[in-house]
Amino acid sequence: QVQLVESGGGLVQAGGSLKLSCFASGRAFAYKAMAWFRQPPGKDREFVATITADGTNTDYTISAKGRFTISRDNDKKMVYLQMNSLKPEDTAVYYCAGRGSYSGSSWVNDYDYWGQGTQVTVSS
Repeated sequence: QVQLVESGGGLVQAGGSLKLSCFASGRAFAYKAMAWFRQPPGKDREFVATITADGTNTDYTISAKGRFTISRDNDKKMVYLQMNSLKPEDTAVYYCAGRGSYSGSSWVNDYDYWGQGTQVTVSS
């Protein structure tokens, strides 16, 4: 069983930066692809970024490319999302997710483990 706990959300002005962190308890973290999703107010949960189990490959949604960076530290069982040049439309609850596979996915239903979410609010 894997439990995910996110932290690092908050209120930031447009153009600012935040770094989200996700700690994964449980076994075999290094064998699991990880991802970040977000759910804007009144909308469905959407893909943001994913990283392979060994951290060598990443993928991003178009709106995140060039602004967000996903990374991981398998020794610490941590996943991070560095978010720069934040925009009001990035306002959402951000969720950390994991799946028992080497490669990530952009589909919500492909993930087995989810954190409780952390709120990110970007003011204009």
